[in-house]
Amino acid sequence: MIAVVQRVSQASVTIDGVVKSSIKKGLLVLVGIEDADNAEDIEWLSAKIINLRIFNDDAGVMNLSVKDIAGDVIVVSQFTLHASTKKGNRPSYLKASKPDVAIPMYEKFVATVELQLERSVQTGEFGADMKVSLLNDGPVTIVIDTKNKV
Repeated sequence: MIAVVQRVSQASVTIDGVVKSSIKKGLLVLVGIEDADNAEDIEWLSAKIINLRIFNDDAGVMNLSVKDIAGDVIVVSQFTLHASTKKGNRPSYLKASKPDVAIPMYEKFVATVELQLERSVQTGEFGADMKVSLLNDGPVTIVIDTKNKV
């Protein structure tokens, strides 16, 4: 699994002109799933994201997690994170899981984030043409790949 984690002042997901999800201070998480991903990846990645100390404390030091600040989270599935650009100019998405594998993994990931965050998480809609809007705070953007745990 690959995640792009962005610290935001606000973020939203709009589908067909209708706002599906909207948050204030928190994290926008774009997640890509591949066939090699498993339950261990879900557990590890969700814990890593929830406990990332990327929010400022009173001294202005990034020392607090989204959980510490009671921040919100939007999780959006994004298969293009697994794009291979090694050959030519058209990205290949062969590593990205097909919906029959990716949807249950995505749903389990969202449920695990909610469990660890101890609050509801907002989402995009798997497979939809989404318009994702955000105000990146910092900017702080971190890429995490479960295949690089050590």
